[in-house]
Amino acid sequence: MKTGTILSMLGGFAAGAIAGVFYAPEKGSETRKQILKKGEEYVDGVKTKFEEISNTVAEKFDSTKKGAEDLATTGMDKLDEVRKEVKSTVSEVKSEVKK
Repeated sequence: MKTGTILSMLGGFAAGAIAGVFYAPEKGSETRKQILKKGEEYVDGVKTKFEEISNTVAEKFDSTKKGAEDLATTGMDKLDEVRKEVKSTVSEVKSEVKK
């Protein structure tokens, strides 16, 4: 899910929760408690989503890094193989030329 979508959903949730509390037929002290509670729930939700997004980004970074390392290792191995083949071919050509 995109970050903008998540933030929009959380913002809508917070606005709806606050609007609902303001229209509640309770005393001011109870309303303030409800606002505080909803605010804490909102903050907890944002923290949870932030942690989820952070973990996803970290996992993707690690995966990409590992893939790049594997690709570099494979490339170096192939380069070594080509060098050996070239040296072998050069040696064979030198032997044929000397004959």
